[in-house]
Amino acid sequence: MSRIGRKPIAVPEKVKVDVHGNAVKVSGPLGELNAIFPPEVPVTVDKGVIHVGAPKPTRQNRGYMGLVRALLANMVKGVTKGYEKKLEINGVGYKCEAKGETLVFALGYSHPIEFTLPKGVKAKVEKQTQITLTGVDRQAVGQAAAQIRSFRKPEPYKGKGVKYSDETIRRKVGKAGVK
Repeated sequence: MSRIGRKPIAVPEKVKVDVHGNAVKVSGPLGELNAIFPPEVPVTVDKGVIHVGAPKPTRQNRGYMGLVRALLANMVKGVTKGYEKKLEINGVGYKCEAKGETLVFALGYSHPIEFTLPKGVKAKVEKQTQITLTGVDRQAVGQAAAQIRSFRKPEPYKGKGVKYSDETIRRKVGKAGVK
């Protein structure tokens, strides 16, 4: 049985959890999230605590218990505190600006890159080189940050590109001078 899956999830006072079969709806002060889990994994809520039951021990079901528990914990945390990813843009002339629900990037290409934010994700641009993505869905925030980073990944020689704020880039030494 999964060690992670056995841990109960404490539900804060402001959060409401509804379980209908294998569909779970979590609503809280920041928003609402819905998910459909495998029907083999029973989810129950009693007295402010979510319990995830063990499925039948087949090869395919083995990982479901821990997965469902982790996804539920992320949903509860998302509707109470929310999730945040910070990105930094490094490079001469590289910048970003927000136009409503669209981010416009100038990343050294011949054209600007327009990125429409997914539903439930908000962006705040500070100093044209720092972007903060926030939202209640952990997967949506992380996916949006990964897509933005993929427009111009940081390169190892000068460190130019879009990187996560907590990411360290392993720098390489350039060419050695010819003597």
